Amino acid sequence: MKLQGQHISIRAIEPTDIDVLYQWENDTETWKVSSTQAPFSHFVLEQYIACAHQDIYTAKQLRLMIDLPPTPLSNKEISRTIGCIDLFDFEPNHQRAGIGILIADKSDKRKGYASETLEILIEYCFTTLNLHQLFCNIAIDNEASVLLFQKHNFQITGVKKQWIRDGNVFKDELLLQLIRS
Repeated sequence: MKLQGQHISIRAIEPTDIDVLYQWENDTETWKVSSTQAPFSHFVLEQYIACAHQDIYTAKQLRLMIDLPPTPLSNKEISRTIGCIDLFDFEPNHQRAGIGILIADKSDKRKGYASETLEILIEYCFTTLNLHQLFCNIAIDNEASVLLFQKHNFQITGVKKQWIRDGNVFKDELLLQLIRS
């Protein structure tokens, strides 16, 4: 099985990803969907990357980077990293994991990259990891993410009332699940 689609490829995290991770993890707009409340230092991210070699059964999580291939016009042999996709709360006994995805730059959004990435990772989770189900948690007002996961047959199975504080307002959070048939 290749972790490659028509327009993107998914790969393991590398030490060279430190600068892009530092940028993404310290973007306060991203904090709203990732439950982050404090900045990450280069040191902490270096430690995270140093442990990224652990398999998902040890770490209980997996971060993969999303790359676009080089374009013929760029005259570069280097692909461009546009985001990441995470598996978290991995429970091998119950055969489930949470899933989250980030396409970082607005200019890369709404081009189908997240959908293609999600399709590839679902196949990987059900075939290679032999998971029974995947789940995600999405703020009720994040319509684009809800639609993305519903497009891939995730079903809304619950609502966590006033679960997320955004300034002085509390928002509901949806629980979506995809159960392997």
